[in-house]
Amino acid sequence: MPVIKLETFIKAKAEIVFDLSRSIDLHVDSTTQSNERAIDGVRSGLICLGETVTWEAKHENHKI
Repeated sequence: MPVIKLETFIKAKAEIVFDLSRSIDLHVDSTTQSNERAIDGVRSGLICLGETVTWEAKHENHKI
């Protein structure tokens, strides 16, 4: 079975990167093209252990 390994080096404190990775607001800001939005559960701020979020988005099939 093929294995794909991806390493990303980020020059920031682990705590900051972790918080950004669980930020609902940052995710929404990064998906403006698909108008993704949280429709249930945690809808803004930082999602925490045991919490959930349900997303809604519209992805169009773009031909190149």
